[in-house]
Amino acid sequence: DGLLWCSPVQSPLTGILTDEECKVVITSDSTGLVKTWQGQTGQEVASYSTASPHCTLLQYNMNNSWFLTIGTSQGSVCTLADCSLSKKSNVVVCDSFRVDLLLVSPDKKWIMAGTTEGADSSPKVIFSESLTSSSGDEGPLSQLVPVSGCQAAVFIPTQPARLAVIHHSANRGDKALTVFDVSIKKMKYKTEIQVQQVESFPLPLSSWSSGLHLAAKSSNCMVLAAGEQLWVYSLKGVLLSSFKDHTGPITSISVDSFRVVTASQDLSLRVLTWRNHRDGGLTLESQYHLLGGSHTMARGFTHVACDYSSIVGSVEGNDGKDVLKAYSFTS
Repeated sequence: DGLLWCSPVQSPLTGILTDEECKVVITSDSTGLVKTWQGQTGQEVASYSTASPHCTLLQYNMNNSWFLTIGTSQGSVCTLADCSLSKKSNVVVCDSFRVDLLLVSPDKKWIMAGTTEGADSSPKVIFSESLTSSSGDEGPLSQLVPVSGCQAAVFIPTQPARLAVIHHSANRGDKALTVFDVSIKKMKYKTEIQVQQVESFPLPLSSWSSGLHLAAKSSNCMVLAAGEQLWVYSLKGVLLSSFKDHTGPITSISVDSFRVVTASQDLSLRVLTWRNHRDGGLTLESQYHLLGGSHTMARGFTHVACDYSSIVGSVEGNDGKDVLKAYSFTS
């Protein structure tokens, strides 16, 4: 296939998202400039300057409206509306740390924002309507999640607002995974957010474990990767499966209802599939691995994404030029 379009040269890109429904591409660059592009023509639609060298991008649709929330190096979240990127709100979440955790709940009522950089910092859940409707001087309706040193987080896809967080435990050298339900309680004179703990269990991770990846198939099936290892846990903390298929650190994971794909610095992708049992149990089985080339040319895979029919991985080249590798499943 021929090239569809190519943008003019930009400052180094730090983030990219696509919205298939609206056929829009969203980019952020090292100067903090966020842009939207028409997906089919490549024409620039709008731009907005955050003045942030690091942007975490989150796009979502709510009440038939399009929103983009951006986590910045200044510790704030900025929310823009429509592809024209009109500003709705700017809220400080964590002083002196960048916002690099940014999630929206499946019911779209909650935004979780936080940082992985502050050992004493707690993430916040924010009522999304208070970010998207620019109403007066009142601050957004928000609540701290009662954990510190957050390392990774995910909303459970099968629940309206169930949040799983990996964080420092009371003993600072250890880590734990805690699951919370987020809800809203309306009283006569005030409305408050409730963040209620559902379950918590320790994780066998050393204090120096970095590059943590957390994903979920359901609230009873959470997938965690750290270093070269992959684990699957139940809500109660029962270890359902564990794998050490890679010889280098796992850099990215993709989880859906069919399979798990892991990408690694060892320049390979590992494909694992879910298997349902008659008793209702679920296990993950390692199927095969895909090689990404030679270490003389590349440093390893950095990102992976997949759907039911294909896998795309990003390979970091030794010459500074990255390559996308695509694989398709054959029936």
